[in-house]
Amino acid sequence: MANTLGDTQGDSPAYGRRFEEGLVTSLTEVLVVRGHLPVDAIDRIGEGSDDEARVREYLASGAVTAAQVAAARASQLGFAFVELAERQPDASAVALVPSTLCRRHAVLPLGVEQGRLVLAMSDPNDVLALDDVRAAAAMPIRPAVAEHADLMAAIDRFYRNDIELNDLTTSFERESSATVVDAQIETDDDDAPIVRFVNLLVSQAIKDNASDIHIEPGEEELRVRYRIDGVLHEVQRAPRNIQAGVISRLKIMSEINIAERRRPQDGRMSVSHGGRQIDLRVATLPTVWGEKVVMRILDNSNTKRNMSELAMLERNFETYQRSYTKPYGMILVTGPTGSGKSTTLYTTLHAVARPEINVITVEDPVEYRMEGINQVQVNPKAGLTFASALRSILRSDPDVVLLGEIRDKETAQIAIEASLTGHLVLSTLHTNDAPSAVTRLIEMDIEPFLVGSALDCVVAQRLARRLCEKCKEPHEISATELLALGFPDRVLDAKLPFFRAAGCAACSGTGYRGRLALHEVMAVSEQIERLAVARASSAEIARTAEAEGMITLRQDGWAKVRAGLTSLDEVLRVVA
Repeated sequence: MANTLGDTQGDSPAYGRRFEEGLVTSLTEVLVVRGHLPVDAIDRIGEGSDDEARVREYLASGAVTAAQVAAARASQLGFAFVELAERQPDASAVALVPSTLCRRHAVLPLGVEQGRLVLAMSDPNDVLALDDVRAAAAMPIRPAVAEHADLMAAIDRFYRNDIELNDLTTSFERESSATVVDAQIETDDDDAPIVRFVNLLVSQAIKDNASDIHIEPGEEELRVRYRIDGVLHEVQRAPRNIQAGVISRLKIMSEINIAERRRPQDGRMSVSHGGRQIDLRVATLPTVWGEKVVMRILDNSNTKRNMSELAMLERNFETYQRSYTKPYGMILVTGPTGSGKSTTLYTTLHAVARPEINVITVEDPVEYRMEGINQVQVNPKAGLTFASALRSILRSDPDVVLLGEIRDKETAQIAIEASLTGHLVLSTLHTNDAPSAVTRLIEMDIEPFLVGSALDCVVAQRLARRLCEKCKEPHEISATELLALGFPDRVLDAKLPFFRAAGCAACSGTGYRGRLALHEVMAVSEQIERLAVARASSAEIARTAEAEGMITLRQDGWAKVRAGLTSLDEVLRVVA
């Protein structure tokens, strides 16, 4: 079969003639000609060799990307290659094929051209998928090739649950009988409207990469909001008559007492989504219009991150690495709720945990399950507090101890003593910046000389939204404005462009996609230790730390603005 390669710009000259003559038939050869693989990869092609298996090896080793393979496959077969993050499918074409069919075969209609349905596919040779879509759409198909992950993300984006949620909400508005709703909350029937409504809310939040789901009762309506990339977005309003049913259903799923409505309660649920188990931490809070429910979506992939994924500046990472690779000492991660402290601690734990050391955690609650780690759930009703659990843990011969949070003097005292007696202690504290952690521990009535001796490193952090790589656009900012914000002169002299959010289909028009952390890493030096003993203020400690080279949260933010990772407005939003 002759190959149509389209644009071969950048192709290897040694194989240009073979393309012109239509002699290239293997995927490996296409990747070589496109410059993605070295020429010597051709030497591996022989009689009876499995080209697809070879390409899978290249993918696994990181020699090529999935997008490069998909583009090469399109050229090999003579089809168009499409990047779905940059292309908006025609809504009328999307409506021709049911979402279940698209998810089953991993296909997405893009539009109708010359009487044919243009269909994005990861495998254009899938005859069964082509037949099923042809029958559903009642028209001939023109395949186009898309990278699989890009395709699945687009399917999730365009076949959302919003339509079904709206249909359910409309039916609830017509349904005024509370007894019908109450009868549904304990059923195992997934087709019951209340059950389906709750399931759709949770599954859509997971698809949208939300970190939290807020279900908030009002005087006349039940409001649902998702926190996506740190910002709350309203996604649904439902009639008040289903409020009790929805909240009771969530309580049952979370094993929370449905009869208790006067005090806050905590629970946990697990749902299956896309072939994997997702845990949700559930908290209820009584309000004047009923119980508010907040569900934190816990993705266990956060426990398997590499340290490089924390996006620390080189100097910050070197300082932090010196601390967590020591056999003893205390490391604190500080910041407000939702600033990514747990992710940083779990990533650090993943880096230090080895079969030859004993790692024990004490958490409330245990958010992420980690294999090979001994995790203890705090239970105050049974007398298992942070302090009592930590006291018992130290008799279990640990090498590394992770404390979910230091909340009181007793816990802080035991943690500090543990770090002074040969243990590496990781924990969190609620302070605005790194220097304030020293004064906060002293305010807990811990002896200053113990704080200075035990504390080795403090990391303060915030989460900022990451600019969408598909649509971020350069813009100019005056030097006067930058100097007023605290940009150093050497940065202004670099003449690098600034970027701002624009908005496209890939980021749902927000201009941002994903988040990254801003860090302030303070190593506790001898000078800072002396300041702690002297009960110096946090401002004085901060001045000394900066003189020793500490990069502040805002300075870290400016560096990431200059790197094109986030915007100036976003740094100003999250850092005072």
